[in-house]
Amino acid sequence: MMSIFRPTSTKRLLFFVLLDIILSFITLYLSYLLRFNFSIPNVFLSSFWLTYLILTGLKISTLFFFKNYFLVWRFFSFIDAKNVIWAHIIAYVGFGIIYLVFSKEFSPFPRSVIIIDFFLSLIFIGALRASKRFFAERAQTMSISPTVFIGVNSKTSTILQSALRGDIDYYPSAIVAIDANDNAMNAYIQNVRVHPLVELDDIIRRDKIKVVIITADIDSKVLKFLVDKVTKLGIKEIKRVKLLGDNHEKLEDISIEDLLARHPKDLDIDSIEKFIKGKSILITGAGGSIGSEISKQCHMLGASELTLVDSSEFNLYQIGQKINDVRLKLINITDMALLDKLFLEVKPDIVIHAAAYKHVPICENNQEMAILNNVFGSKNVIDLSIKYNVKKLVLISTDKAVRPTNVMGATKRVTELYASNVESHNTEIVAVRFGNVLGSSGSVIPKFKEQIEAGGPVTVTHPEITRYFMLIPEACQLVLQTAAIAKGGELFILDMGAPIKIVDLAKQMIRLYGKENEIEVVFTGLRPGEKLYEELLLDESEEKTKFSSIFIAKPTPYDITQLTHDIEVLLEANNKVKALQKIVPEFTREDSL
Repeated sequence: MMSIFRPTSTKRLLFFVLLDIILSFITLYLSYLLRFNFSIPNVFLSSFWLTYLILTGLKISTLFFFKNYFLVWRFFSFIDAKNVIWAHIIAYVGFGIIYLVFSKEFSPFPRSVIIIDFFLSLIFIGALRASKRFFAERAQTMSISPTVFIGVNSKTSTILQSALRGDIDYYPSAIVAIDANDNAMNAYIQNVRVHPLVELDDIIRRDKIKVVIITADIDSKVLKFLVDKVTKLGIKEIKRVKLLGDNHEKLEDISIEDLLARHPKDLDIDSIEKFIKGKSILITGAGGSIGSEISKQCHMLGASELTLVDSSEFNLYQIGQKINDVRLKLINITDMALLDKLFLEVKPDIVIHAAAYKHVPICENNQEMAILNNVFGSKNVIDLSIKYNVKKLVLISTDKAVRPTNVMGATKRVTELYASNVESHNTEIVAVRFGNVLGSSGSVIPKFKEQIEAGGPVTVTHPEITRYFMLIPEACQLVLQTAAIAKGGELFILDMGAPIKIVDLAKQMIRLYGKENEIEVVFTGLRPGEKLYEELLLDESEEKTKFSSIFIAKPTPYDITQLTHDIEVLLEANNKVKALQKIVPEFTREDSL
């Protein structure tokens, strides 16, 4: 029985045709009443039925021609309304022609009735088609939490249309312009008024706003200001428009990465592409956070051949699923024989060395493996790059190499020293040092997300601990930029902006989840080898480059014969910390394990 009431195209056609027949009768009869002050002389009624039949037939025919009987009722749009108008114009012009040709058949006939009926019919038939959408939107207004849109642009209009159609579960209550001088101020978009930013607080309180959607393209500082502002006013759902790779847009929750992003504005993409395009590139640690992003960017920039090296089968499989036509090699960089065979086979133009053990506590508890991989493995990559005349070798370093307090940082500093002092012959060797990347393996961001989603608590080692942060794609772009401008022997440092308190980061993430009253932050104490503040420079003698985000550190001379000997001693030493401290005197720690 319920199938009888299920809407179909045939039922929709019959429904609208029947109602249009009825409405056409009502509007024509009402037109006669209005023309004759609600007292129609019998003599004029003689042509009523002929007029009604011809006009109704013409209207149904033209509405059918414009496919108006096949539209989905609740999606009645401006284009559909325009088609209703055109259908009426054509129908009534057609009637006018028929009347002129067969005027005797209509006599006597009050011609002003046609003008009145034209407007009444437009109103009645148009209102019928718009009614479903009107009541649907009204019901939506009452049932869905009101939303304020921040930003005035084409994205705002598109999302407003989706919201008004009911495609997304947000009903627009107001639009707020970021720019006080925006010429759309106090105007309307899709019948929603544009307000200045100073009125945002009042709008949220007055309209009991539950959701904020940010459509404006703004930098992370302004975005953070807005997020802090609305979260303090009780807003728990904050979204922004994200552009997908196929130029489509979608709404996503504001993430902590959005708030901390610092998009480099002076990158020379052309020079990066020229550096990469047509080159054979070998990337170690290609399945890791940094390595995989560099692999994707090199592929996108037109590398002629990509050889991706990783010791993890799973990581290698994952990056292989994202990039086509690449050589995947399951090799540990400490295996000199296999690595040598690969270099001989590939003969790469560029080597990007991202392979390393990076997790501080794990490296502290596995010092021998950390040194073997980070020092000996890196030395293998450097030596083979020189042996096979690789044009450029780029080593990924870390801020933990500056005045290190842990084994991981000390091993990376040893690699920096070897890279800058080894006799490189035809190979330009460059190291790039930067801080934490958001979302990398071992990063606090995934850890905090997991803890918040599990209901807390969120654990932070110390209330004063700070770190530098950068988005993975941004860091990798800057790495490739440094490689493009490097001449060999430099230690580049990426500007990571101001350091961020980890506890503030944790609290911000909790607010973004709308759980500031549910989840607490617990301090667990510093872990072995962990320090409160990371640094990017050994001193203030860095040299500027033409890129505001890239600096060059002053080189540290170290006799390469002595350094090679000291590394050999390090690999054999029982007391790894003391052997590291001999190479890196600034490596300090309380114990002497």
